[in-house]
This record gives sequence, structure tokens and C-alpha cells, in this order.
Amino acid sequence: MKNISRRNFLQVCGLGIVAAAGASALTGCGGDSGSSSAGSTGGSSDSKVEAIKARGKLNCGVKADVLGYGYLNTETNEYEGLEIDLCYQVAAAVLGVSYDEAKEQKLCEFTTVTPKTRGPLIDNDSLDIVCATYTITPEREEDWDFSTSYRTDSVGIMVMKSSGIAEMADFDGKIIGVSQGSTTKDAILTMFEEKEIGATPEFKEYPDYPSINSALESGNIDAFAMDRSTLNTYMNDQKELVQPDIEFGTQDYGIATKKGSDLSDVVENTVVELLDNGWMDEEISTWLGASA
Repeated sequence: MKNISRRNFLQVCGLGIVAAAGASALTGCGGDSGSSSAGSTGGSSDSKVEAIKARGKLNCGVKADVLGYGYLNTETNEYEGLEIDLCYQVAAAVLGVSYDEAKEQKLCEFTTVTPKTRGPLIDNDSLDIVCATYTITPEREEDWDFSTSYRTDSVGIMVMKSSGIAEMADFDGKIIGVSQGSTTKDAILTMFEEKEIGATPEFKEYPDYPSINSALESGNIDAFAMDRSTLNTYMNDQKELVQPDIEFGTQDYGIATKKGSDLSDVVENTVVELLDNGWMDEEISTWLGASA
């Protein structure tokens, strides 16, 4: 894994981060019921950190359908993955406990987010952070603060092996399913233009990844395009990536917080510390294995 530029690095002492990885002991699936209390309640009205301390828990927006990152295990009804563990590291830093204590005491309240809902839930203070394969872009940085990237991925286009689609040029007139609010469509069009691929596909947006996958398997669309880490969740023997050697649409994932929040500095320094001390590399190996 490549470490991204350490932008806006502020030295903060006493974060109390314990670089220990382990199995998650997480809260069950919930909507906004437990985490919808406004982040500005309690403590200083302009301090997100004090509000979290007064509440005693960190409200986190995560994915529930991306294996290795944020996944709701239906057998245990608990969230698990690299980004879930990362949320507990942030909670430990804010609340002044160890990482293990944050997990044991379940100091994170998780809410499943989609590309369309994650930003608004930060804005209305339902969530303190979003750690959900959230790609850092200049446009998004105008509206929210982002940490240094903790993981880099690229876009892939997945098809059924029986589709007859073997190369990018075969997408002319085909329908590609993408997620609402994602940057995937633009990444594909930019790649086609840069590589002078003479194809004009159609795009259809869906509210979540399972919906796109179902549309692909039922033949309603010809391809499912998204970050490769997400596609890996839905890959099986009947599916394949089209020209996987073509890497495009680099996605740098960061933790998003409210613009100008004092929480942003804590999150930034937590991520940088975890990149420096090797904890992130261990998590990537644990949760992503060969796909890392």
C-alpha cells in the first residue's frame, strides 16, 4: 500500500492509540435510531469533540455491503471490516481510551450509509464521521473535511462471463450500472476518452450495490461498475472484470467529517499515526488478504 501525502498534519499528543487488531465486537444494525442525536448537543455548542465526549459514543457512517471494509454480518448482526476497526480507533482517540477498550465498550454507534446519504448525514449532525469507502475529491473537499487517505483503489467493470463482452470497446450501446452519487460514471467516461475507446455506453443508477448486482445477474444491465474492492464482494465463478489490466479511476479513501470541525484534526492525526505505526497495513492484510 502506498502512503498518500500527509497533508494538513498537525502534531497532537496523547491520542492513546493502541495498535492492536482483533475481531470486532460491534453494535447491531441500526438506522438513525441510536445515532441520530444531533452531534452538537451536549458540551460546547461549537465543539464536536466535546459533544462526542458528553454523549459517550462516536456516531459513525459505514457501509454494510462491502466485504473487508464495512459489512453487516447477517449471522451475528454485527458490522465488521477494516473501516469498522478504524472507527473504533477514532473513538478511542476522542474518548481517551485504548482501542481494545473502545471495542469492548462498544463506543461506536453505526449507521449504514450510501453514496447519496453519507454527506447529508454529516451536515445535519446525525453522524460525526463517515468511514465508508468515501473517495476524496476536490469537489467533496469543498463541503467536508477529509483525512489523509488510508486506502487506494481503482474502478473496475464487472460482467457475466456469458455476456460476450471481452474488451472496453464492446460496451458501445451497453448499459452499465453504477451507484447513485458515486464518481464511477465520470471515471469510465474519462478513461474511454483518454484511451480513445470508440464506445458510448448508457448508464443506469441504483441506490445500493445489491440492487446493481441483482440487475446484472437478471440481465437488466450489461455491467456493474464500481471500486474493485466493492466488486470483489459480488464476484463469483460466473463473473469477471473486463480488461483488469487497465487501471483507471484511482480512488483515495478518507474519513469525512464536518467542515471546520475540531474533530477533523483528531481524525487526521489518528489516521496518520495508524499509517506510520503499521496498524493499517496489518488491517489490510487481515481483512483484504490477497485482494490487497
